[in-house]
Amino acid sequence: MTQRFSFSLHAKDGAARAGLISTPRGEIRTPAFMPVGTAATVKAMMPESVAATGADILLGNTYHLMLRPGAERIDRLGGLHKFMNWDKPILTDSGGFQVMSLADLRKLTEEGVAFRSHVDGSKHMLTPERSMEIQRLLGSDIVMAFDECPALPAEESVVAESMRLSMRWAQRSRDAFGDRPGHALFGIMQGGVTRALREESAVALKAIGFEGYAVGGLAVGEGQEAMFGVLDYAPGMLPEDRPRYLMGVGKPDDIVGAVKRGIDMMDCVLPSRSGRTGQAWTRRGQVNIKNARHADDPRPLDEQCTCPACRNYSRAYLHHVFRSGEIISSMLLTWHNLHYYQDLMQGLRDAISAGEFNAFEADFHAQRAAGDIEPL
Repeated sequence: MTQRFSFSLHAKDGAARAGLISTPRGEIRTPAFMPVGTAATVKAMMPESVAATGADILLGNTYHLMLRPGAERIDRLGGLHKFMNWDKPILTDSGGFQVMSLADLRKLTEEGVAFRSHVDGSKHMLTPERSMEIQRLLGSDIVMAFDECPALPAEESVVAESMRLSMRWAQRSRDAFGDRPGHALFGIMQGGVTRALREESAVALKAIGFEGYAVGGLAVGEGQEAMFGVLDYAPGMLPEDRPRYLMGVGKPDDIVGAVKRGIDMMDCVLPSRSGRTGQAWTRRGQVNIKNARHADDPRPLDEQCTCPACRNYSRAYLHHVFRSGEIISSMLLTWHNLHYYQDLMQGLRDAISAGEFNAFEADFHAQRAAGDIEPL
């Protein structure tokens, strides 16, 4: 097992890339989808089950974990991996996005963000230095620089000011991260949907130097067309020999479009959150299991899927347990969705390696356009 963090590219097909991130805790095949384990758990899943779907890495949330149960407590208990029984790599976000979106009464200064917890109203201060300390206490393998992410649409002057603050915070994050062999720090590109600001941000990040780079500030309300517009040029502004991570994305067609444009890593709550609300993602698009059409249907969600929900249970059963509010509904639909997402990533990796990305993409869209199987 490697004792350091490294990234190697194995294949390219157009801008799409297939590679491998090596860490002391294991390898991450790219393009990679990271299930979100907000509070040290992927909701409705056992860690062993998450691994069984094919996930190589999980994401944890600095903001949630610092508030409850507390980073110092997790450190005393042996770190996040031991605490949540996950022995593969973990990436932690910096807390910046959650502070902006969840915290009460926040006050942003050059120093950082003062805020009140949405849990109990307690006062906290999150700075680049404190974010690095929390992520060190958690013991995550990939640490994200502390940044500010304005919601879009926003005035260009607001986006520019925010991006420059994030670049100053990126330098402070790098300084505070220090020398941690085997762990990686990723910088986050900002700049909204303005090409010149994205370029300025990329230049600043490359001057600081990071083990990986994220394209931040997308999937925050700008829509898929605008997001793809940025991804047509933004990944190419970042170093070719480092992983590129698109934060908070997304739906299956967002993922395919992002990989097509040179993205290596993504995360999103969508597969797990959808599972809890009765939405299943399949090769033929979304299936809403609450619909009455499934009540008498003995067929699986997806004939080709090998997850436990599809192998062992009918649409009729999944419909019944969802309508009855049974916990197994969330468990089975979340497992199915995460399995589908990891299947999609494996398909993308295979297609890129074989030089057949365009054919894969065309087939992906054609299957979805055909829609769900006919009702019985």
